[in-house]
Amino acid sequence: MNNNAPHTVKSYEIELINLNNNIVKMGTLCEEALRRAIKALITNNAEEADKVIKNDEEIDKYENLIEQQVVNLIALRQPLAIDLRETVTALKISSDLERIGDLSKNIAKRSLLLSNKLNNNLIDIFTALSEKVQKQLKSVIDSYLERSSSIAIDVWENDEKVDEMTNQCMQASIDFLKEDKNNLQNGTHLLFVSKNLERMGDHTTNIAEQVYFLVKGEYLEGDRPKNSEIKNT
Repeated sequence: MNNNAPHTVKSYEIELINLNNNIVKMGTLCEEALRRAIKALITNNAEEADKVIKNDEEIDKYENLIEQQVVNLIALRQPLAIDLRETVTALKISSDLERIGDLSKNIAKRSLLLSNKLNNNLIDIFTALSEKVQKQLKSVIDSYLERSSSIAIDVWENDEKVDEMTNQCMQASIDFLKEDKNNLQNGTHLLFVSKNLERMGDHTTNIAEQVYFLVKGEYLEGDRPKNSEIKNT
């Protein structure tokens, strides 16, 4: 039994590295899905939208792979406290990333339903929000990769800015909707896109909280910064 112990420990370490790498790969796929979904939205590009919808299957496969890796890791040897945090955190992060992938797919599907291209004002405001969410997502993946609680806190605190920008997108969508009765369908789709981006921000903040817990062994104190003016749609 003792002769096998070093081998078991080494195998566990290798599997843990693979798990971490797959989380980062999944996060990168989610970043790309969001970037392409917004491109499809603002350029009315059906080809880009179709790529996002099709590639969501790959994101789902990573979630299943990570889930199986976590099960294997726990079975491989009884994890110590820090190891258990690694596995449980990875499982929770993969769940949030899967939801981000789904929300990107939803945006891509909405883009296919738009009857014409967005005006410059809407393009600017949705681009700004999406770039902020993309930056948050990249930062939180970096925080996981680097085991950086400070980056995680920065993402957590910046969620309020995402909410503020979401409000601006929703108001711009409502204004657009009111301008002309022919804008009703497009304006409605844009309201849902705004909410999808805001929810991506929430899932990204969830990941930041998990990274902080992974690094510090405790949860962030205080209420999550939120903008109270978010509209319910």
